[in-house]
Amino acid sequence: MVFATATHVPSIVDQSEFGEKMEQVQETSVSKYRPLRIWIPAVLVPSMLLARYFTLWFPEIPMVWMVGSFVPGLLGIAIMFWWVLFSRATWVERLVGLVGVNLGLVITAFLMDKTMLGPPLVVLTIPTALAAFAVVLIFLGRWLTFRRTVVAVLCSFLVANFSSLLKNDGATGDFAFGFSWRWQPTPEDRFLAAREGRSLGSGQRMPTSGGFQNAAWSGFRGSDRDGVQRGMVFSADWKGQPPQELWRVLVGPAWSSFAVADSFLLTQEQRGDFEAIVCYDADTGAEVWSREIESRFFDALGGLGPRATPTIAAGSVFALGAEGWLVKLAAEDGEIQWQVDLRELTKLPPPMWGYSCSPLVVGDLVIVHAAGPDDRGVIAFDVDSGAVRWSVPADKDSYSSLHLTKFFDEEQLVFVGGDGVTFFNPQTGEKIHSHEFKTPGYRALQPAVVWANQLLFTSEVSGSRLIELQRTEEGWESTEVWTSRGIKPDFNDFVVFEGSVYGFDGSIFVCIDLQDGSRRWKDGRYGKGQVILLADSGLLVVISEKGDLVLVEANPNEHRELHKFKALNGKTWNHPVLVGDRLYVRNASEAVCYELPQK
Repeated sequence: MVFATATHVPSIVDQSEFGEKMEQVQETSVSKYRPLRIWIPAVLVPSMLLARYFTLWFPEIPMVWMVGSFVPGLLGIAIMFWWVLFSRATWVERLVGLVGVNLGLVITAFLMDKTMLGPPLVVLTIPTALAAFAVVLIFLGRWLTFRRTVVAVLCSFLVANFSSLLKNDGATGDFAFGFSWRWQPTPEDRFLAAREGRSLGSGQRMPTSGGFQNAAWSGFRGSDRDGVQRGMVFSADWKGQPPQELWRVLVGPAWSSFAVADSFLLTQEQRGDFEAIVCYDADTGAEVWSREIESRFFDALGGLGPRATPTIAAGSVFALGAEGWLVKLAAEDGEIQWQVDLRELTKLPPPMWGYSCSPLVVGDLVIVHAAGPDDRGVIAFDVDSGAVRWSVPADKDSYSSLHLTKFFDEEQLVFVGGDGVTFFNPQTGEKIHSHEFKTPGYRALQPAVVWANQLLFTSEVSGSRLIELQRTEEGWESTEVWTSRGIKPDFNDFVVFEGSVYGFDGSIFVCIDLQDGSRRWKDGRYGKGQVILLADSGLLVVISEKGDLVLVEANPNEHRELHKFKALNGKTWNHPVLVGDRLYVRNASEAVCYELPQK
């Protein structure tokens, strides 16, 4: 019994030594792992969320998408600076956290669908992964163990790797990406599947060169590129006399519009690894012929497919693909008569958002903006052979199409870029005049001729400017009539009617006074949509970014929305076309024809 007692009951000295050792262990543990300083990430994480949705709350602010795009990522970088410099974590934790988070992002990028690389990775994946890392550490900041860092890194990786389950078809005007599950078929997949086995052109009326001599709507925004319909008066009572849907078909991805001649529609589409110039029957929507060129352009913001619209001229069809293929095709069957690769001429890859200039045919020349260096900015090609006739320098920061004007009884070629507006002789390329009005970034809209000697052009950041042109003995002079920030469209063209300008300020529809540029009203949240003017009816037809077809009265005193209905499913940036009483609208997945009620 004495032996058992000595074995199981420690002495007072032993107990004292054990207590001292435990205190030393606790002191060591406390000194090694300290509570984290969490107030910094507690401020940064909500700020990231606010910045991401700032675009939705204030869509009228110029370049507001940059706030939602880049600020969350910058705040995410600030989180990592906090972790390395100010978190109070051990240096081993800081190193493991820094390396672990970055390694997780690298693995995620390797696993992601290629459509998720670039802006989606920068705008979504990286900020959310860094935010997840910070949120875990906020909640586990007083957990005095190395496991808090391990858990934070693992959560960061899991959140980042969610992006590997998605694919992206481009962003909307407010910079919201169009995500879908990676395993779901895309609209392009459904279109190609529906097209398989379909007989094309059999028993249908075929176009002729003669029928394409005088096109009813020869190309981008009509013959004058002004988005104006004339010659027929329409009813404003779409409730009592709604537009009648005549046909609806699936189409391949593209932001092209339609050119119309002799009851045929010409447009461009993406079809797998090929860009296609397609002819449809305007009465039925049936495909008549298509010509495919091996080319596939995708960017994570603009999405997939061609950007420009075909041009019908001289009995033929001219088209420019997003990667730079300029082609001339026969109207009868789409046979390629010649083709030129702009990338070979400029020695450059396509612009960031692809070649977007719809070809302009002037006499025996077809002219495009090539965005090349030196004298390869604007290039004119021979209509018959495709040979270069002249080329001149031009600003690269432009996604607008060349415009033909007639001031002082002479024709001019108008180019709108980031530096302002430039006038050229369309036959020789000789520079006539330029008016400087710089804007950070690019311009993507058509100018408008106002009265006899004035020109209006716009930009998203710098606003709109009306200039007056005069011809003197020394040449041309231009003076600023007014500059207005009342209308600041991005890639949404405007129309001019009876002393007023109707268009988009960001994603909101507006009207400004043509006399002084002052805003008359601002209403109608149609996103980054498009508009055409029914001049003889005093009406505006707006296609919203969400595919709603909206009838608006061209009224400078108030915004009067007369009717609205869903016309297309999905993001719609394509320009509508009206020929006779037929309205043709399309987006990246479908096209539809409506018969509008006449007055």
